[in-house]
Amino acid sequence: MGLFGRKKKQGKGTLDRASDNADQRHLIDFIKTRVGVEAYLEPKTTVTETTVMLIAHDGEWTRRRVDGPAGAFALGRKYNTPVYEVAKTGYPQRKRDYDARRKLEQQGRH
Repeated sequence: MGLFGRKKKQGKGTLDRASDNADQRHLIDFIKTRVGVEAYLEPKTTVTETTVMLIAHDGEWTRRRVDGPAGAFALGRKYNTPVYEVAKTGYPQRKRDYDARRKLEQQGRH
């Protein structure tokens, strides 16, 4: 295919791949190894499948694909983790504070 060939669609109607077992293992590990974790459901777009951002008490976060909103809420129920719809609540300030701290730390290393 040429330089500007099209990407094949991987998920159902997106250019992204679907959630897999590695995504689930990563999310579960994050929940089990951090304190005060909350889940923020991010809706499916034309580019990405449904994702969930897990945010710990200190603002540390991770993002992975899930099997739709039902998958995110099932994860929350199973691991007693609150799930919020980011489109309704936004992200907590502690996530932005964490990102700002990381940026300052990285600038100090250069």
